[in-house]
Amino acid sequence: MTTKTRKPDWLKVKLPTGKKYTSLRNIVKDYKLHTICTSGSCPNMGECWTEGTATFMILGNICTRSCGFCGVQTGRPNEVDWSEPDKVAHSIKLMGIKHAVITSVDRDDLEDMGSIIWAETVKAIRRENPNTTLETLIPDFQGIHKHIDRIVKVQPEVVSHNLETVERLTRSVRIQAKYQRSLKVLQYLKESGLPRTKSGLMLGLGETKEEVIQSLEDLAKHKVDVVTIGQYLSPSKKHLPVKDFITPDTFEEYKKIGLEMGFRHVESGALVRSSYRAHKHLK
Repeated sequence: MTTKTRKPDWLKVKLPTGKKYTSLRNIVKDYKLHTICTSGSCPNMGECWTEGTATFMILGNICTRSCGFCGVQTGRPNEVDWSEPDKVAHSIKLMGIKHAVITSVDRDDLEDMGSIIWAETVKAIRRENPNTTLETLIPDFQGIHKHIDRIVKVQPEVVSHNLETVERLTRSVRIQAKYQRSLKVLQYLKESGLPRTKSGLMLGLGETKEEVIQSLEDLAKHKVDVVTIGQYLSPSKKHLPVKDFITPDTFEEYKKIGLEMGFRHVESGALVRSSYRAHKHLK
């Protein structure tokens, strides 16, 4: 894990092209939708959209938290758009999405942390797209059970909450989040009877191999089913710098370790993101 100033060859991707990609991009633009695919400059956007998977970001595009790794704008969010659930549901229908991933900014400014809009969005998608499967990539809702219960009640096929980094780095990477609280949220989701829970780690922030393995062990102890492991890439010079570029062999080693720990599925690779090949996590 040697520190480098230039991106290695294995991080190069082709620009997304094709009629389907262009069509979906136009729908996102015309309907003023927020997708983490575009907001987060995801390198897999073309591949996922072509395969009928997309990640929608609800509750606006301004987050109340200021995580050092995230490219989403931080500040005072706009008022909640209560028509958003129906807009997202209709857009999924227009785009012909087979598997939708829903995520959101953190809304610590709201009494319900945004959990009501979350539940209403799942319901609206189910009404208009009964054959579309769902993954909800949720915030921690500050660990408050009554908010998390709204997600549990609507029973998405997969519920995800990202650990993001190892325990030692959590305070600097996820400033307002807590490592142990995230683990407790994941455990609560599983104990509430959800069929699949999922979490993700990004590497290259200065973590050690031992710390990565410890995080995997922590996730396994909390009964998480699916894990994604990818390379951190800094959104700008204002964000945390990349300390290491992790080699493909190392990612493959972590995948093997994770599977040996008992995870149902492990996606591990430089370009892996939370929703990468998300439709395969249902199997």
